[in-house]
Amino acid sequence: MTWRSGQNGSVSALVRLAAMLRTDGGLLAEAVADAEPSGDGTLGDTAAAGPRTAGREEDYALLVEAIAEGYRQHYETGRVVRPQDPDLALLAGDRLYALGLARLAELGDLDAVAELADVISLAAQAQAEGDAERAAAVWAAGVFAVGHGSGPELEAAKAAARAGSEGAAQALHAAAAPR
Repeated sequence: MTWRSGQNGSVSALVRLAAMLRTDGGLLAEAVADAEPSGDGTLGDTAAAGPRTAGREEDYALLVEAIAEGYRQHYETGRVVRPQDPDLALLAGDRLYALGLARLAELGDLDAVAELADVISLAAQAQAEGDAERAAAVWAAGVFAVGHGSGPELEAAKAAARAGSEGAAQALHAAAAPR
């Protein structure tokens, strides 16, 4: 999956996530790898760049990266956590989802909680249906909405994704385009 965005700020979010997990200790801490810059930006950057997250960019970059890392534990290879045991990867993914969503709830941003809950469920549906392109588009649109807000175009694109409609990935990407 290609994780697109623009800035370099979430590399520090990945480093901060790794440090936080190491500080917590336990099996998860033992599976933490050094976060390396990918050069192509991150999802946290996308969320942090929007007007909805202004003044709390670092918080949003970190929580989005925690949730995205949770997703990677379920469907891909993590950038921060790399357990040898697949069962531990699933548990780590659940823990990272919970960590990111709890931090978001602490900020009181219920709209972003709803967006990221949709991301998690729609991306899981796309993965179950073997549509990695749609899963990537769900992430792109969802984190864009965290930073910039939602609208009718995104809601229609999410409905198309839920229905497994042809063209849903393109509609999601269009909804994530700067307006």
